[in-house]
Amino acid sequence: MTDTAKPLLRVLQGEALWPPPLWLMRQAGRYLPEFRALRDQADFITRCMTPDLATEITLQPIRRYAMDGAILFSDILILPWAMGQSLEFVPGTGPVLGAIRSASDLARLDPKRVPDATAPVMETLRRLRATLDGPDPI
Repeated sequence: MTDTAKPLLRVLQGEALWPPPLWLMRQAGRYLPEFRALRDQADFITRCMTPDLATEITLQPIRRYAMDGAILFSDILILPWAMGQSLEFVPGTGPVLGAIRSASDLARLDPKRVPDATAPVMETLRRLRATLDGPDPI
């Protein structure tokens, strides 16, 4: 890998660097005023599933802090939601998944729905790849 490659990618390829790159997970809503403005426009799932919003939220810390990589604005719970499980983000509590209490509850979840239901997330990834400079990791 070339010396001009992003430090995070170079370390992931096994190169030792000093200082080492940082992997920073963040909750933008707590800190960035530009995120707070978007947060008021739509609920959490809508923000995750709307490529314009998810792309913008993902890029905000890159613009502000010139990070070496972007962390996709989404949530792991989008997968059970995409299969048909109810999901609600309750203020002050966090995510609440619908209970699965029986085999019939489990049978109602449909993994075949995931590709179509998560198509907006894939579109967000396409937009990020087109927007980010060269090999920026996502």
